[in-house]
Amino acid sequence: MAALAALVAVTAVWGVTFVQVKDAVAIYPLFAFLAVRYALATGALAFAGATRVRTLGRSGAGAGLVVGALLALGIALQTAGLERTTVSNTGFITGLYVVLTPLFGLALFRAGVGTEVWLGVAFALLGLALLSGIHAGSPTGDALVLASTAAQALQIVMIERYAARYDAIALTLVEMATCFAGFLVVAIALGDLSVPRGWTVWGALIVTGIFASALAYLIQVWAQRRMSAPRIAIVFSLETVWAGFFGYVLSGDRLGAVGWLGCASIMAGIVLAEPAAAAALARLAARARVAR
Repeated sequence: MAALAALVAVTAVWGVTFVQVKDAVAIYPLFAFLAVRYALATGALAFAGATRVRTLGRSGAGAGLVVGALLALGIALQTAGLERTTVSNTGFITGLYVVLTPLFGLALFRAGVGTEVWLGVAFALLGLALLSGIHAGSPTGDALVLASTAAQALQIVMIERYAARYDAIALTLVEMATCFAGFLVVAIALGDLSVPRGWTVWGALIVTGIFASALAYLIQVWAQRRMSAPRIAIVFSLETVWAGFFGYVLSGDRLGAVGWLGCASIMAGIVLAEPAAAAALARLAARARVAR
């Protein structure tokens, strides 16, 4: 029960960060925000993982760089899209990683997918089509978020392959540090790096860097020892629901009947694909263990 409550709290934090980040990047440069966010995440996770990094070896460090690069690409595209579209659109489109994950597993590692995944894809495409027709959002912003979701789905597939081979906390620390380094280089190149000011920016940085990144991951690791992967995957889909709720309450999203129908269609696709996504990841993890 405690593990379930903790994971629901994590999804609520993830949901509210869509609102916080949208407000923060409106007044503070995008890549500077992301650099500071992942500096905080790296520092927080270093308390638990710094001494473990040496166990990764060269191959493990390379794996961390790969998944870190994919995560950095996904987060950068998502945040850029969030600047241009609504919180609700961003949350529901981000949830499509559940649909895309088994498809990447099929394409890259021939992990079989069932009929429910293709039904999930159909519902998701219908939902995206409905969202693209509303005035509250932005087709460009939605496209950026969709691209970010693809990058994050690929990152999930790759980290599931690597997690069976390497220490999970050490691997994630390298992943966070890779994000920080990449965003720092871009922020410096653009001349955007400056000291964050104001509670709007610092509040978003603290919540996203510490609670939504480092602490959320540690809670996930702890909960996975007490709950099955399919149950955890289903709980994680609540992030999409929380994003819609906080977008409505805190950000004033008013998508209209067509927009909310599109969100509902995407949610239906996520629910349909969720068990298949968990099963596909379990098969990938099993193959990785056999390959060691």
